[in-house]
Amino acid sequence: MTNTQSPTMTQDDIWTAHWQEIMDFMAANRRRPSKHRTEELHMHNWWKQQKKLLNAGSLSADRKERFGQLLALGAEHRHLNQYQ
Repeated sequence: MTNTQSPTMTQDDIWTAHWQEIMDFMAANRRRPSKHRTEELHMHNWWKQQKKLLNAGSLSADRKERFGQLLALGAEHRHLNQYQ
């Protein structure tokens, strides 16, 4: 019997996959993931958790740099109040 499963992903691979998913989402939708849409909630929660880790100083230098790119793109697509 052969094993047809792919090798397990490392924590860095999983982190990179989440990062890339949100980068692709923002490029396609020109907005940040919403906490009000069920299909986007996992991305929103991941974003919030990474911000907490960043503020606590717990992100590695590589992740800090890449998350900074995500924050910069998020700042470009920040929601603007239509009534102001």
